[in-house]
Amino acid sequence: MLGICRGRRKFLAASLTLLCIPALTWIYLFAGSFEDGKPVSLSPLESQPHSPRYTASSQRERESLEVRMREVEEENRALRRQLSLAQGRAPAHRRGNHSKTYSMEEGTGDSENLRAGIVAGNSSECGQQPVVEKCETIHVAIVCAGYNASRDVVTLVKSVLFHRRNPLHFHLIADTIAEQILATLFQTWMVPAVHVDFYNADELKSEVSWIPNKHYSGIYGLMKLVLTKTLPPNLERVIVLDTDITFATDIAELWAVFHKFKGQQVLGLVENQSDWYLGNLWKNHRPWPALGRGYNTGVILLLLDKLRKMKWEQMWRLTAERELMGMLSTSLADQDIFNAVIKQNPFLVYQLPCFWNVQLSDHTRSEQCYRDVSDLKVIHWNSPKKLRVKNKHVEFFRNLYLTFLEYDGNLLRRELFGCPSEADVNSENLQKQLSELDEDDLCYEFRRERFTVHRTHLYFLHYEYEPASDNTDVTLVAQLSMDRLQMLEAICKHWEGPISLALYLSDAEAQQFLRYAQGSDVLMSRHNVGYHIVYKEGQFYPVNLLRNVAMKHISTPYMFLSDIDFLPMYGLYEYLRKSVTQLDLANTKKAMIVPAFETLRYRLSFPKSKAELLSMLDMGTLFTFRYHVWTKGHAPTNFAKWRTATTPYRVEWEADFEPYVVVRRDCPEYDRRFVGFGWNKVAHIMELDAQEYEFIVLPNAYMIHMPHAPSFDITKFRSNKQYRICLKTLKEEFQQDMSRRYGFAALKYLTAENNS
Repeated sequence: MLGICRGRRKFLAASLTLLCIPALTWIYLFAGSFEDGKPVSLSPLESQPHSPRYTASSQRERESLEVRMREVEEENRALRRQLSLAQGRAPAHRRGNHSKTYSMEEGTGDSENLRAGIVAGNSSECGQQPVVEKCETIHVAIVCAGYNASRDVVTLVKSVLFHRRNPLHFHLIADTIAEQILATLFQTWMVPAVHVDFYNADELKSEVSWIPNKHYSGIYGLMKLVLTKTLPPNLERVIVLDTDITFATDIAELWAVFHKFKGQQVLGLVENQSDWYLGNLWKNHRPWPALGRGYNTGVILLLLDKLRKMKWEQMWRLTAERELMGMLSTSLADQDIFNAVIKQNPFLVYQLPCFWNVQLSDHTRSEQCYRDVSDLKVIHWNSPKKLRVKNKHVEFFRNLYLTFLEYDGNLLRRELFGCPSEADVNSENLQKQLSELDEDDLCYEFRRERFTVHRTHLYFLHYEYEPASDNTDVTLVAQLSMDRLQMLEAICKHWEGPISLALYLSDAEAQQFLRYAQGSDVLMSRHNVGYHIVYKEGQFYPVNLLRNVAMKHISTPYMFLSDIDFLPMYGLYEYLRKSVTQLDLANTKKAMIVPAFETLRYRLSFPKSKAELLSMLDMGTLFTFRYHVWTKGHAPTNFAKWRTATTPYRVEWEADFEPYVVVRRDCPEYDRRFVGFGWNKVAHIMELDAQEYEFIVLPNAYMIHMPHAPSFDITKFRSNKQYRICLKTLKEEFQQDMSRRYGFAALKYLTAENNS
């Protein structure tokens, strides 16, 4: 952009010179041809020596004018050459400059224009353009609390990552919930040149809790006021963003605006685009004091070092205390206090062009901020209605937002070439593990999946859990993909206790799930269900990784390791809690087995008792699970004994045994090498046996498998010979690992396998 401006200036100057200098010369010559008010002829005939007008002085004047004319002609020729060179260089200079700098449209930035209306493009294209170095780190601060805000932050971050060309450092002021969710997300996202720091929002509550606030953001909506105190003292500047922001350009362009601050300007803000602070929205509307329309704090540029020197903490506190005596509470959280301070100190503000915060609130004047899509920089969904807000172009804005909402976050793991980045231990370990694999191995893809880091979003929906006073609570653990979503409501009706689910979805499917859940009265009425999204990557279904994610994030001392296709019997939750006490699971290594049955009917009158189940079993409505295709999987449960059993009984481990069990939360994880179909549960039960767990069958418990279409993975297992070969290889390697870990006791697994 700078090259374009320079080229245009040279072209304009040269053109004016070519036009003006000859004209001035001939005016000068024409004026000089008058003597005593009469014209002086320059014709050779009238300038002969015998002419009475001829003198020595006029001869000298004529000669000097001729010399001057020749000089002017030389200057004109030189200017033409310079002009042609400038026109030839301009395109090349423009291309080279674009690759090195980010240009910024001019804002107002002066005290006179602080009182102006919305600035729709008050830019000087050829003004001095600030520069952001290629590898300069851009610092971004966001206040985030709760489950819903954590989802919003992800969409904001996606939009920033999509456009960025610089390293980023996110400073997240988060409560305990948001920190747990976002720390796991960024750790598993593994985006290069992105650093994240967390600051405990709960510890900051005392700083702002004395301010009554009516805004829906609650106490967290006031925490931007204390950023100078919260963020590291050596951090000089930061961009502060609300969670409901979407970027439509490179954030480096906004970062470049810091170079435009002058004098005591320490806050970069966009004017408020509604009439809120004018006080004319309704009768008796009394807003906080503001300069004109006031400023919106959804996007803020903070010069932290200067704010600290100005004693910002004292400034805003004194202003808030004074105004609260009359206003009693804030209506727009921190925004009211920022505006009250600015009203008293207008010199603090550098006004940003309004396209840096296009506000889609009610009664907005945001349409004046843009004429074309290319004018948009930042979109701010600052209405409580969010995507349902009324706006002339809301459909376009909504589609832009949905693009990032459903965008595959894995595609944002882009390297910033040429920028040195800090060594990431997790990334280095992953690269080392992958480099040790043989890419020519026919089972390479299976082995690689074990080390794949899947982006994980914990607690995708609101979650609440009240611990049981008797310490016997049990969480149902399961995993699923999009094609099993219809099972959720039925399971919630059968199991009233806490549930932990790991869902294997793409970004777009995660949003489909969100809409499905929000439209279900059954699911929305249950707050003790933890939904953990593991994002799709690779060609295999990582079944054991999903189970581990769901197991790791339970809140109870015990867990029921189930599958999504099973419906537990009515009342199983309370029955298991009683069995935990009866069998003393707290102090013994026991795995309580819940016998598994199946039906081939999509519509089943679910048995309400063991007696009713046995009757359906005898009539052929129900069967023992997988009796016709995989008898060994559940044969050790001893269904014949279970029919008449009234007390729990012990069974021994056998080869290929894979029952569904209730165990303590400290039981071993599932082995990640097993993906897709085959041996994923068998290996886990073998590990429990190796660790000397007792297998106890519960006499009055049962679960029923509901019919469904075959999964993609079982289809591959049945049709792909190499798939079966690789599974056999992985199984043998697992058994060898068991022998190394458990020694002589593990030999029985090799023997049992050979005999089976």
